[in-house]
Amino acid sequence: MQLDLNLLTALDALLDEQSVSGAAERLHLSEPAMSRTLGRIRKVTGDPILVRSGRAMRPTPRAVAMQEEVRSLVLRSRSILSPESDLDIGNLDRTFTIRCHDALTSALAPGLVEEVGRAAPGVLLRFLGESSLDTADLGRGLIDLEIGSGASGPADIAYEHVADDHLVGIGARSNPHLGTEVDLQAYTAAAHVIVSRRGRFEDAVDKAVQARGQRRRVVASVASTSAALEIVRDTGAVVTVPSSIAARSVGDRRLRTFSLPVDLPPVPVVLAWPKRFTDDLAHGWLRGILRTAIRAAVLGTPGE
Repeated sequence: MQLDLNLLTALDALLDEQSVSGAAERLHLSEPAMSRTLGRIRKVTGDPILVRSGRAMRPTPRAVAMQEEVRSLVLRSRSILSPESDLDIGNLDRTFTIRCHDALTSALAPGLVEEVGRAAPGVLLRFLGESSLDTADLGRGLIDLEIGSGASGPADIAYEHVADDHLVGIGARSNPHLGTEVDLQAYTAAAHVIVSRRGRFEDAVDKAVQARGQRRRVVASVASTSAALEIVRDTGAVVTVPSSIAARSVGDRRLRTFSLPVDLPPVPVVLAWPKRFTDDLAHGWLRGILRTAIRAAVLGTPGE
């Protein structure tokens, strides 16, 4: 049987008003329309619901018995079908999955975990590293938020360009190729490590260097920035990374950052999520915290 849930609203009004005309006025319907609706309710329930007693109408025993439950169902349906208007962060019980580069996780996670834990102790954060393959996890809702550099893709994904980062170099302070200022000759003379989740040995830096008539010598490709920094720390190699990521290495006095001797476009930092989560208040709350954290990480980049 297919039921018209609008009948619940009409039944609630009829039981409350105990009058066809009163219920019709309350629901902004004509009396004939409300009479027809009462007829449908009687047919569905198999009960008269309201019977005439003198000049008034009185509910049947079954109608009296169901009145409280009908009112509860109507109120619950209104709550479900109404726009979400309030969010109790303190009592939120939810797990959010965030996927981004491992070094960006290191930069963002400590502050994010602290702030979320303070405001919403029932919220769990799951951080996943970037996949070496393009997956549909974001569109399938398995990932709540993804931080990357691409601002376009499937139609069911929302994108927000949060900030622009810039690339810098990192090398050991003992590296003989790194003087006070690193020119193109010194930069290309050093061995280079590339951070690539797909294991590539070339990136945008190579095109910029080749445009200046030079070539650099890449000796290794690693999937994580932490691995690249271990190589750089103990060898004469250098690595080129976004400045927000380089900021995490400044505490190691064995390393130094330096400006690149080639012009490279800024690196966009893009937040992506399934479009169906856009109006979710809890999801929007986390996006706001993450947006602020990303901008702080990018704009708070120290120098050498």
